[in-house]
Amino acid sequence: MTSAPSTPGGTAHHRPPQPPKTPKDVRRRHDREIVALALPAFGALVAEPLFVMADSAIVGHLGTPQLAGLGVAATLLTTAVNVFIFLAYATTAAVARRVGAGDLSAAVRQGVDGIWLALLLGVLVVAVAVPGAPALTGLFGASGNASGYAVTYLRISCLGIPAMLIVLAATGVLRGLQDTRTPLVVAVAGFTANAGLNLALVYGAGLGIAGSAWGTVTAQCGMAAVYLAVVVRGARRHGVPLRPDLAGIRACATAGVPLLVRTISLRAVLVIATAVAARLGDAEVAAHQILVTLWSLLAFALDAIAIAGQAIIGRCLGAGDTDGARAACRRMVGWGTAVGVVLGALVAVGRPLFIPLFTSDPTVRGALLPALLVVAVTQPICGPVFVLDGVLMGAGDGPYLAWAMVGTLAVFVPAALAVPALGGALTALWWAMALFMLTRLLFLGARARSGRWIVTGAVRE
Repeated sequence: MTSAPSTPGGTAHHRPPQPPKTPKDVRRRHDREIVALALPAFGALVAEPLFVMADSAIVGHLGTPQLAGLGVAATLLTTAVNVFIFLAYATTAAVARRVGAGDLSAAVRQGVDGIWLALLLGVLVVAVAVPGAPALTGLFGASGNASGYAVTYLRISCLGIPAMLIVLAATGVLRGLQDTRTPLVVAVAGFTANAGLNLALVYGAGLGIAGSAWGTVTAQCGMAAVYLAVVVRGARRHGVPLRPDLAGIRACATAGVPLLVRTISLRAVLVIATAVAARLGDAEVAAHQILVTLWSLLAFALDAIAIAGQAIIGRCLGAGDTDGARAACRRMVGWGTAVGVVLGALVAVGRPLFIPLFTSDPTVRGALLPALLVVAVTQPICGPVFVLDGVLMGAGDGPYLAWAMVGTLAVFVPAALAVPALGGALTALWWAMALFMLTRLLFLGARARSGRWIVTGAVRE
């Protein structure tokens, strides 16, 4: 039971009756809130693919072996970071629930625990990845020339992983607090610094692919420093201690396990796709790297709506507003579908225009052109998939997301492995990616319709 809001003296407020809201009013309110959160979130979300895209454009003109090496190393690096995406997503949902329940101190405390967990995980990943770089890149079966460049890039870039994970955790805190503007400012500054540093180090200093890696590490560390300053200021404002709390860190880790399983399965899809492309040849894996970079950019653009969904759904459920959660879900699915159609059309029309930005190799260009059409066709499916993923994350429905992604992986693996076995080319591999997204849509759509994700309260029990 909740009591009526009261004044400090204890007398309940008696507000004049408000006219009932029409469905059109509700849609407009959701539209304004979605846009206010999603537009800044888009700028922050595309920072990572823009980092890789800038690296691809700069390194691509060094030569095809360098670009192929970057493709292998970037896949491993993004896997090592994004496998811990729960540091952002689970934190967003948990903080938003507490915001809805009116407990800001607990929300910030959860964020501090998440940052400590990010630092610990980052140190562990570096300890494994730096000495293991040759063995890890060798799993992809790339040529000797490409493999050497991959090891160089991976060993240097791994040093920035702790900073990358801190960025994830701190971003989750701010999103949960309904602030997507600060991450936008930090992301724009980070991308600008990354591009400038890469150009200076790769060509100006003549460091080649190593310069690209050092530029990215430096930019990521700068972003982490800014986020830490913002979170520390917020913690002091709300009287939240900054020292590590083992119980809180353990709780954050436990809550993230289902999303960890979900993310490992998702990353396994991308790693398997890259491994299959590597076995098709250097030109194919170089083209695949460009496709993955573009795919990531489009995915994060769609995920901006999903981020709004995480924050809005978490806040609604924390406040006990089930009708608001359902209405927001419906509206965001509509947005995701519409944006997916627009993005698909842009890719289909613009594919001959931006291919020259990444490579001058005619073989790589020939592999890219038809595969890009598959990417375009898939975008209207990707829209609702990413939105529903965000809605269920905002609801804290991690166990279902984990189970659904494992089931999707089981569909994708045989389809992808059949491509080289049947003599297929890169386009066939990307049709397997389209099947992967369609399967995700079936799983997530079924859960959304069931309503079992709707659980209210400051903490999902």
